[in-house]
Amino acid sequence: MKKVMAFGSFDILHKGHESYLKEAKSLGDYLIVIVARDENIIRFKGKKPKHDENYRLEQIKKLNFVDEAVLGHSGNIFEVLEEYKPDVICLGYDQKTVEVGKLKRELEKRNLKAEIVRAKPYKEDIFKSSKMEK
Repeated sequence: MKKVMAFGSFDILHKGHESYLKEAKSLGDYLIVIVARDENIIRFKGKKPKHDENYRLEQIKKLNFVDEAVLGHSGNIFEVLEEYKPDVICLGYDQKTVEVGKLKRELEKRNLKAEIVRAKPYKEDIFKSSKMEK
């Protein structure tokens, strides 16, 4: 079974997120979505999310094509890689929280071999969280 992992805040769940996660699902047999912890969003984005982590997690769990959705780890966000050992990691087209080179180094450090794929944008002029917040 080919496991695919996708990450995100998913603060305002929209069609762009759904497109990203459907593309991730198409890359394997089992999709695990890691929903960012509130404290990590504050650390990386410098602001609190509109919705708390449990609400955001429940929204992702409602998507019928998501096989498993869990909260990410506090502190070291890479520990989740060891826990789930994905075969593929799908990043959003504009995801910049973690640079790809650093992600590759973290995989190597953990002796994991996962393909890293960047998803295609979906109507990014409309469905982009930063634009939808306004």
